[in-house]
Amino acid sequence: MSVPWVGPLKIQEVNPVKKLLAAAALFVPTVLFAQSPFDGTWRTNLDQSKFSPKPIVYSLNNGMYDCTSCAPEVHIKADGTDQPVTGQANDTLAVKEVDPRTSQLVAKKNGKTIWELKRTVSQDGKTMNGKGTSYPPESTQPVTWEVILERIGNPGAGNAISGSWRMQKLSESENDLLGTYKESGNELSISSPTGWNYTAKFDGKDCPVKGDYGVDSVSLKKIDDHTIEASYKRGGKLMEVDKITVSTDGKTMTIVSESKLTGRISTYVATKQ
Repeated sequence: MSVPWVGPLKIQEVNPVKKLLAAAALFVPTVLFAQSPFDGTWRTNLDQSKFSPKPIVYSLNNGMYDCTSCAPEVHIKADGTDQPVTGQANDTLAVKEVDPRTSQLVAKKNGKTIWELKRTVSQDGKTMNGKGTSYPPESTQPVTWEVILERIGNPGAGNAISGSWRMQKLSESENDLLGTYKESGNELSISSPTGWNYTAKFDGKDCPVKGDYGVDSVSLKKIDDHTIEASYKRGGKLMEVDKITVSTDGKTMTIVSESKLTGRISTYVATKQ
């Protein structure tokens, strides 16, 4: 689940599995049902997470904006007007060159802004700072985020954002780092401060996801007592698969997230609150 580019980065796509503990009293067997190791509120620690090393490639030149690392690729006019795009969470994208080192992007769906991003390249051209705001569909609370990228290839022609980049650091507002999970029987519920939520069974069947422009359904599969697999779709197309594992001490959650569109694999770490 992915930030808009990071498709989004689906950081809070972390969900519980069920664990049963049994205990026996003298001469009278009694089964005690303990919390799932996934149950509770978790906070993603972005400083401990590892982002995909695959290049992110942009070009802003001669009035055109191209993103060849996007899936599908984006090739539109960069005149500040809403341009149609396909296969994305947004259906239009407006790109404007602010100055030779800066660009502004605004993504919309059905005429409504769902995220906006300002990219600025350092004077030496070696790093790029991106400051953005996302507007979740089920929340009045926007999500703010900042990303730092390093240049890994020769600069392209045109605006300084052109070229190949690799993500180095990501920070997000607190409301997008928290998620609360609860399992009841063979059913899992998840909720977050931004309105991202779903309830699904561990039966591999698609269930609706609310509060996300990037995906609209999820299916869950239990691997073992401490591991589950979550598969996310949009319009019936598989977008992302997350393998989520809780440590044996129940304090740490590791999420290996694979984008099925771009092949980018990132690993996120969360701690129980």
